[in-house]
Amino acid sequence: MTALNDLKLSIDGMSCAACVGRAEKALREVDGVADVAVNLASESATLHYAAPADPARIAAALDTAGYPARRVTVTLDIQDMSCASCVGRVDLALAALPGVTDVNVNLASETATVTYLEGMLAPADLVRASAEIGYPARLRDATETADMGARKEAEAAVLRRDVLIAAILAVPVFVIEMGGHLIPSFHHWVMATIGQQTSWVLQFLLTTLVLIFPGRRFYAKGVPSLLRGAPDMNSLVAVGTLAAWGFSSVATFLPAALPAASRAVYFEAAAVIVVLILVGRYLEARAKGRTGEAIRKLLSLSPRTALVLRNGEEVEIDAALVTTGDIVLVRPGARIPVDGEVTEGESHVDESMITGEPIPVEKHSGDRVTGGTVNGEGAFRFRATAVGADTTLSQIVRMVEEAQGAKLPIQGLVDRITLWFVPVVMGIAALTTLIWLFLGPTPALSHALVAGVAVLIIACPCAMGLATPTSIMVGTGRAAELGVLFRKGDALQALQGASVVAFDKTGTLTAGRPELTDLVPASDYDRFGILRTAGAVEAQSEHPIARAIAATARAECGALPDAQGFRSQTGFGVRATVEGREVLIGADRMMARQKIDLGPLADTAAGLARDGKTPLYIAIGGQIAAALAVSDPLKPTTRAAIAALHDMGLKTAMITGDNQATADAIARETGIDHVVAEVLPRGKVKALDALRDAGGKLAFIGDGINDAPALAAADIGIAIGTGTDVAIESADVVLMSGDLQGVVNAFHVSARTMRNIRQNLFWAFAYNTALIPVAAGLFYPALGWQLSPMLGAGAMALSSVFVLSNALRLRRVRPVLQVGVHA
Repeated sequence: MTALNDLKLSIDGMSCAACVGRAEKALREVDGVADVAVNLASESATLHYAAPADPARIAAALDTAGYPARRVTVTLDIQDMSCASCVGRVDLALAALPGVTDVNVNLASETATVTYLEGMLAPADLVRASAEIGYPARLRDATETADMGARKEAEAAVLRRDVLIAAILAVPVFVIEMGGHLIPSFHHWVMATIGQQTSWVLQFLLTTLVLIFPGRRFYAKGVPSLLRGAPDMNSLVAVGTLAAWGFSSVATFLPAALPAASRAVYFEAAAVIVVLILVGRYLEARAKGRTGEAIRKLLSLSPRTALVLRNGEEVEIDAALVTTGDIVLVRPGARIPVDGEVTEGESHVDESMITGEPIPVEKHSGDRVTGGTVNGEGAFRFRATAVGADTTLSQIVRMVEEAQGAKLPIQGLVDRITLWFVPVVMGIAALTTLIWLFLGPTPALSHALVAGVAVLIIACPCAMGLATPTSIMVGTGRAAELGVLFRKGDALQALQGASVVAFDKTGTLTAGRPELTDLVPASDYDRFGILRTAGAVEAQSEHPIARAIAATARAECGALPDAQGFRSQTGFGVRATVEGREVLIGADRMMARQKIDLGPLADTAAGLARDGKTPLYIAIGGQIAAALAVSDPLKPTTRAAIAALHDMGLKTAMITGDNQATADAIARETGIDHVVAEVLPRGKVKALDALRDAGGKLAFIGDGINDAPALAAADIGIAIGTGTDVAIESADVVLMSGDLQGVVNAFHVSARTMRNIRQNLFWAFAYNTALIPVAAGLFYPALGWQLSPMLGAGAMALSSVFVLSNALRLRRVRPVLQVGVHA
């Protein structure tokens, strides 16, 4: 089976849901492309592809469809080039990178100008490719592509200028024409001074300027789309305004071509429609710029420069150019630029942006540090171990971006509708015009024109296309600020379908730092000897319980003997040989498997389990030697988190390999509804299946390697961010803190986001459904209702602004329970 490659592209030219449908259709038609998701709010597309598809072919398909993939051009200063062959080698190396569409290497200026598809590369990748073939390079402009916020700010500035120009030109047109309709004396004054013909010519000139200059964007994009048979929102505006302008121009300059009763002008409709839609676009650009605020906040945590050692000297370089193995110097109060391991010095580092823990963490030689965290008063050096896209912060940003670009199942219905929406609307507009032309009141031609244009303008599906993705962008961004990372965007919707929340115990409900609390020897055995032997065996294991036993043994017994032939039996226990005797340490099922009689220690262990402790046994030389008890305290907020989930109407369950009595005791203490205990790691998936069959969709929360299968098998897997990489990679949602309050906040943000999406979709669809019949004149015969195209343009613009403003309310979502993660 051919491996699929991931690709994310930024797209220009999309303005409504129909654009999304056209762009998706163009991408799906490329042979080898699969799983296409186009997002209007982030103006991006994500997909998988395999041969014969490649990035260039995919970008070309978008270009042909009229929605070009956004390119980025950077300039590199190239060293050590001396001839044309050097130029050729650099050219080939840069051109071979995925996503590069154009390379221009100049020997005279010793530069390379490279154009690549935005989102596929970073400038550091280009620098690295050149250096690897022997031509060191540096960015002439080290600033990477501006983010969406900056882009939208620039777009808003252009739109603000165009709105001002359009308004200055349109106001006289509106006043002359509409003022005459509303105030008869004003109409008589215009007729007596400049006259009707001069008035119409003046309106023609001003409106033409509005359409040619501020309004040209609608025709430059809308007309080609219409000619390709793939009309979009711009096509609706273009056809509507051109129809009004064209009819009015004929009435002005060729009046004989029209019936006398129909000789009227609608220049003010064309001009004001352009103004109002530009105002809507301006407000949209400003609002859309704020939807990516969470990403910008995360990116701002990474410093722009880094102080590194190069040839024994301290050199300040662009942080993007730090490479693995570099020795980085960190001064007091500075942000750490990349991930690494401390090699010299010590300090305290504020890691709250990652863990949510407000107390700075002490760092010594050998400790790991994370890029974006803040150094305290000390100074230290560290060796870079993860740079660029591999840093923890970059991975967080990537998770958020991927979630923001996701397509929820609810969006599929929207896309199927909007793909055909614009052509259907144009058909309705044409039918409306024809019906009123033949059946309408006098002047029928004017009446038909107004109705047809009103249908075209009122039905622009901008709000439909923005309804879901803007809410996803803002909701997942706010979740990230609360320490909840949606690795898969569809988990937002899936969480709302869950009825059961199942937890692993150790490290999830509990602190994951167990302590040895009891050791009850059998007759003929003493505590010191048993503890010394048990510590020797458990010192070979990395399990938290093993570390607890080994730590107590070292503290009480000093040096421990060597253990030979150590073996771990997952779900049962461990065995080894100490001082010539075989030692078994494990749960009762291990002793039962070895047919070792527990004697009175069985009752002792049962009592310990009833107290919420985890009982274990140690057997030496085939005979039971002692019962041990380990206690792992609950996390401080576990009870509050379980109670909050119950308040949300969710059932809770615990799946653990621990003793049944211990698990029951913890369940009583926390209020958990259902317990599945004494489950081997491979049995967790079966336990989840049984819970699913009994209670519906479920979410599973875990943190260890043995939780990875269950996280993947659950309807929604939620990993504790302090857990293992394997568990996190298997999850749909990651909690950056080990605090279970994050689970509550994940459900809360999910509920608020989905409610927000439903509000947006209701507004968008109800608006179009309700107003298209009004615009078409369905109520005119009975009630005399006739929707002005100008009012339609205003309502259409306000519809999109409402959807965006409603989505932006998610930025103010407060945590149900405060976890303290840069909220």
